[in-house]
Amino acid sequence: MEIVNGPEAPQSGDRALVLHPYLKKGGGKARLPESCLEEAVALTAAISLDVIHSETVSLSAPKPGTLFGIGKLDELRDFIEASHIDVVVVDGALTPVQQRNIERHIKCKVIDRTGLILEIFGDRAQTREGVLQVELAHLSYQRTRLVRSWTHLERQRGGAGFLGGPGESQLEIDRRLIDERIVKLKRQLETVVRTRELHRSKRKRVPYPIVALVGYTNAGKSTLFNRLTSSDVFAKDLLFATLDPTMRKLDLPGGQTVILSDTVGFISDLPTELVAAFRATLEEVLEADLVVHVRDITHPDTEAQKQDVFQVLEHLGINIDDKTRYLEILNKVDLLEDEHRLVIENDAKRHDEVLTMSAITGEGVDSFLEKVEALITHNQRILKVAVPHNDGASLSWIYRHGTVVGRSEDDDEVLLEVKFTPENLGRLEKMPVSIR
Repeated sequence: MEIVNGPEAPQSGDRALVLHPYLKKGGGKARLPESCLEEAVALTAAISLDVIHSETVSLSAPKPGTLFGIGKLDELRDFIEASHIDVVVVDGALTPVQQRNIERHIKCKVIDRTGLILEIFGDRAQTREGVLQVELAHLSYQRTRLVRSWTHLERQRGGAGFLGGPGESQLEIDRRLIDERIVKLKRQLETVVRTRELHRSKRKRVPYPIVALVGYTNAGKSTLFNRLTSSDVFAKDLLFATLDPTMRKLDLPGGQTVILSDTVGFISDLPTELVAAFRATLEEVLEADLVVHVRDITHPDTEAQKQDVFQVLEHLGINIDDKTRYLEILNKVDLLEDEHRLVIENDAKRHDEVLTMSAITGEGVDSFLEKVEALITHNQRILKVAVPHNDGASLSWIYRHGTVVGRSEDDDEVLLEVKFTPENLGRLEKMPVSIR
């Protein structure tokens, strides 16, 4: 048995046992079981459970009805009783039948990885959209587990006298109520998504390029976001510290303005209910002109985390091979030993789309901003534009839609050096200005 301590978090008073089951052979997982267990402990701590004990459990083959063997379940039952455990967290997907049978055998509440992540999302969502998405995911998950959620499901309520027959069972009533609530939630979400699309269309009319920060949960995205925008987005050493997308304007060194978006962190084996429910949130990434992948380079599973992020991005239809739209940040280099850091930095220099940084100390931030501006403006042309002094409307439009990199004036005109996208260049050519 291996004890793993998670990050500090306020405790609810409930005592938890965390288990990470893995196959002895042929599991196909890129991660070490110990690393997976550490993440499971961190997830458990994120909902303020007091982790009393955690361990990896090797399986020759999962038991269809109970996952674990009877001997292991007996051992767990004795430990749970002696340690006064309130909840057992199984870091894996349990079928409703497995969950019910384990609970009956060990006489303790059991939640699986999906249920645990849903609990975290439910606790952290702040915006109306986030709350609706979490509830929808919760209900979709709960609907499959009604078989274990009630002890009185075999009871039936009598139908109306003229119908005859046994009537509607409690299980059927509960399932119908959930289905009705799901339909209502989907309608409410459609309204919220339409509002988001309106906001997005307004941004397109500005238009400011969108830079989306993505990455594995706890990679440092919100810390970087706060440093760049002087914001106070919740950033802490907890998994899923950020759930709701946050957007701020950011002025780059050369004058280009962008909208920076901080998004929900990705994680391995994300519940399918949440992949669907949070698609609207992830659409901000789909609309982005530049995707910045923030990695925790100090994490032992950083390469496996990178592949998890790639899978989500590819699922969204984002081409990570497009080097004008993808930038990778190796964050937390301040925590590396000098020798290891030197190796990481030298390797990064060989790839145009990779930079090293510390969001905490600010190392590498200036180079990052310069790189972002270079990528955002790579297809823009620099023009010299002369605008009459009395044409304030044209001057204002140029400042809103271009990136002014130089300005001078004479008696008659304002002379500007401006970067323009091809789309805005076409509009500029129709205006009463002189392009030189």
